[in-house]
Amino acid sequence: MTPYHAVEVILTRPVTRGELRRACRGVPLAANADRTRLMALHHASSPGGALHTLRRRLDPRLPIDALTTQYPDQRGQVLLNVMLNRAASRALHQAAASVRQRPEEVLRERVSAALAQDKQTRIRQLQDQLENLLAHHTAEEILACVAGSLHRSQYAGTPAAP
Repeated sequence: MTPYHAVEVILTRPVTRGELRRACRGVPLAANADRTRLMALHHASSPGGALHTLRRRLDPRLPIDALTTQYPDQRGQVLLNVMLNRAASRALHQAAASVRQRPEEVLRERVSAALAQDKQTRIRQLQDQLENLLAHHTAEEILACVAGSLHRSQYAGTPAAP
């Protein structure tokens, strides 16, 4: 039995209703409110196969920026499918050749490093904001406020603002 894979389609711009309707003729899709992200549930033997097939089917119909799986594969990785322009592809191949790696491995390392850097930046920003709050409020006031916000967001069905 071939499994289904959940794939997010990230678009370069909002699609028109007509573009979305034409794309849905070949592949069932669900759009977010501003039509910049789509979700597909695709039947394929592997997550990579689902990304490849959806890219091939949807590229002529939609302005795709990237495709990504929604759940980790057997190795615990979420897969990303991007199309690079010629200059970026050439630079990636040159960088890979210089370190004797495959271009996919170099791209994986660079994306992982960028994500790790972003995470560290967000943590530092949060720590700075928390220190600023602690300069003006007691820890008890901050905790009570956070608890109230989380409680309200849980029952309102919307996440608390970052």
